[in-house]
Amino acid sequence: MLPGMDGITICKTLRKEANHTPILMLTAKGQLQDKIEGFESGADDYLTKPFAFEELLARVRALTKRPRQLTENILTLHDLSLHPETYEVTRNKKSISLSGKEFSLLEYMMRHPNTVLTKDQIISHVWEYSSDILPNTVEVYMKNLRAKIDIPFPKEKPLIQTVRGFGYKIG
Repeated sequence: MLPGMDGITICKTLRKEANHTPILMLTAKGQLQDKIEGFESGADDYLTKPFAFEELLARVRALTKRPRQLTENILTLHDLSLHPETYEVTRNKKSISLSGKEFSLLEYMMRHPNTVLTKDQIISHVWEYSSDILPNTVEVYMKNLRAKIDIPFPKEKPLIQTVRGFGYKIG
């Protein structure tokens, strides 16, 4: 009963997109059929109003303790896969060795596929706040990343693209 949207529909959409983020439905609908519909739409927990705040906190803690599904964390784009937990990167089923910054840069780009990312956006998300990074540093890292992601696979479509005057995108 969200303004302009329906929680059941949102939950179904997230699950259809393979989003495994824990979902706790907070609702005034407390009938058995409402609860069944909530769980069948993909909710992990269901809490009806009114509720004790302590119970809400306990349920949130319980949801966050559950092991996350590995599929949630694997980023895939065409034949390129990145595993944030194991720091493995593969393209066309071949392992690619990246430095820590290259891995962070690739992960940031893969979390924003087909989105033009400016050098400033990249700097602010990949490097520490206190770092004094120049924009041409991003160019150097992009060149290195292309040398490992695109150049060794000439039969595959290049994934990293420069959008002249704006930044970079992967897709």
